[in-house]
This record gives sequence, C-alpha cells and structure tokens, in this order.
Amino acid sequence: MPETAVSRLVKDSRDGARFMVRVTPRASRTALTGVMGAGDEAAVKVALQAPPVEGKANAALVEFLAELLDVPRTTVEIAGGAQSRNKLIAVRGRPAAEIAAKLEEAMGRVKA
Repeated sequence: MPETAVSRLVKDSRDGARFMVRVTPRASRTALTGVMGAGDEAAVKVALQAPPVEGKANAALVEFLAELLDVPRTTVEIAGGAQSRNKLIAVRGRPAAEIAAKLEEAMGRVKA
C-alpha cells in the first residue's frame, strides 16, 4: 500500500492501532472532514453533531468511529485527551494498515 497522510498517522501499538483525531463538536453533521497537521502532529479531523457536555461528544465519537471502521464499539477507546479536542484513539485487535485503509476509503467518499 502506498504511504498516504492517513497511513502515516495510524500507528501499530501493542494492542492494535492508534491515531490522533481533532474533534469539532456541535457541527451540522457527523463526518470525517480531512487530515490536519503533519508528522507526529497529524490528526484526522472529525465533525460531531453532539455537544461536548457530559461525555456526549466522546460517546458519539466512539460510536461513529466504530461504525466507520466496521468494528465493535468495545474495541474503540479514547486512550488520551478525553477532555480535549485532540484525542488519541485506540482500536484494539486491529492492525494499523487495516484501520488506515478504512479511513482512506471513508475520506475518498467524502471527497467524491
């Protein structure tokens, strides 16, 4: 697989794959909106309809990513940044290449 912005930001970890996201809560719709930054600072941009109140945006993010990546919700967790717009997402039991491919596919649908 050729290296792309998404494939560079999804990393293998001991338990699965990890990647950064930048969340924009209270958006008009929930969707991937692109990639921001470069290198270790790169993140997938995600717009969420949910407000950042009482964990609603975090729950919506986990549900959205699980559906998008076609994995059970229990395998997706916010491993860092629960109270921040910048979050570290862990997807247990899945290799980085698989997660990157699914994110790339979803981003292709956004651009089309």
